[in-house]
This record gives sequence, structure tokens and C-alpha cells, in this order.
Amino acid sequence: MIPLYARRRAVNALASTLMFVATAIGLFFLAWILWTTLRLGLHAMHWDLFVKDTPAPGSDGYGLRNAFVGSLILMVIALVIGVPVGLMAGTWLAEYGGRSRPAALVRFVNDIMLSAPSIEIGLFTYAIMVAPMEHFSAISGGVALAILMIPIIVRTTDEMLRLVAGEMREAAIALGAPMWQVVTRITWKAARAGILTGILIALARISGETAPLLFTALNNQFYSTDLRHPIANLPVVIFQFAMSPYDNWQQMAWAAAFIAITFILVLNVCSRLILKGTVKRS
Repeated sequence: MIPLYARRRAVNALASTLMFVATAIGLFFLAWILWTTLRLGLHAMHWDLFVKDTPAPGSDGYGLRNAFVGSLILMVIALVIGVPVGLMAGTWLAEYGGRSRPAALVRFVNDIMLSAPSIEIGLFTYAIMVAPMEHFSAISGGVALAILMIPIIVRTTDEMLRLVAGEMREAAIALGAPMWQVVTRITWKAARAGILTGILIALARISGETAPLLFTALNNQFYSTDLRHPIANLPVVIFQFAMSPYDNWQQMAWAAAFIAITFILVLNVCSRLILKGTVKRS
């Protein structure tokens, strides 16, 4: 009969080994993806990729300036719409809704939205914006990405604000501060790192989305900043160029994929560092 302590040590060693193996497998595939995209897109990784527009089909050259600028515009629109809505909704849940039935319903619906397929969000935005306007546009693309961002920001804001000690609220209220000042000057400041982490995670979530943009912003072969018309963007360019018969387009697709993955990786690392620094200070 194996002693209880020895059995526990064996189970602990087995679990630690399995976790290490799982982590190693995840890091291996991440490194493999990064290396593959870099190797296949290395020929297109030079300055022209950032300062020149997409070359015409069948012509030589490299350039994705229009796609980079378009993606930046779409992310800015999504941030302008998604951050205020998500922040306010999460604040209401944590500070005013509490454990009430309306708050529980909002949290339930928000959890459903978190797992909703992005293509359904694209179809929804197409039905309410693209179809009535009868054309694709950057605005509809930004709205679709904002809808994807909002549930993530709502969830993280709600969770981070509920972690703030209730004594801080009680002390501010005892000094005569109205609730809106308690929220803006106390709880928001106390949870700002966690809220910022949620915004960065939401931004990383939308930066590689293709399906919603196919139904909303579509794409544009040329450089454009007109929000009322189709606009170039990196995810759709990758999707189209990867299937093209032109070697330079395929190389640009791999280079763009490497840049997109690196951008998402940097955002996730930054969010973890911000949250880690907050935990250490507390």
C-alpha cells in the first residue's frame, strides 16, 4: 500500500510534468507559426511594404500601406465606440446593478455575446447598416468590430471594479462624495490597470478578425480614408492575397500575417505585464 504522502507527491509530480509539457507544446506551435510566416514572407518584409499601396494584379512590387492605414482607421472607430459603451455598461453592473435581476440578465446576455461567432456579428451589422445604406463602408466595419469589443470590456470592467474594496467606497460616501465621484475618482482609478488590460485584450481580439469585415468594410485596392466607402484592411488582404496566383501577393500575405500575429502577441504581453505590475503593487 503506497503511503498517502508519497501518492500525493507522485500525483503532484505527474500534474506538474503534464502542465510543463502542455506549455512547451503551446510555445512550440507559437514559435512555429511565427517562423513559418516570417520565412515565407521575408522577401516582402522591407520598407516598401509600409509606404507603397497594393500593386495591381500581375504587376511586380510590394506595398500594403492602404491596408495598414485602413486597419488603423477601423480599430480607432471600434475603440471610439466600444470603449465608452463597454466601460459604462461594466461600471453600471459593478456599481449600480449589483446582484439585481436586471444586472444578472445583462451579465447572461453579455456572456452569450462573448462566445458569439464573429461572422454572425458581421451579418448583423450588414443587415442594420450595409443593406440600408446599399454599400459597404468603413463605418460599418468599425461598428462590427466595436460590437465584438464591447462584451470583453464589459466583462473585465465588471470584474475589476468588483475587486475594489468596499471600504474605499464607504469612506468616500461618508465624506459626502456623490456616487458619480466615487466611481470616477476612486473605483476607476483603483481598477484602471485591469480595465486597460481588458481594452488591450479586446483590441487584440478584433485586430485579426476577417469575417465581420467581409460583410461590412469589404476591401479597397487603393488608398482611402473615406469612412463612407469600402476601405482596405489587413485581415481581408491576407485572406484574398493568400489565395491569389501571384507570387508577390502571396509573399505579402505571409508578411502581413507575421505583422498581425506580432501585433497581437505584443498587445497580449503588454496586458499581462500591466496586470502583473498591478498585482505586485497591491
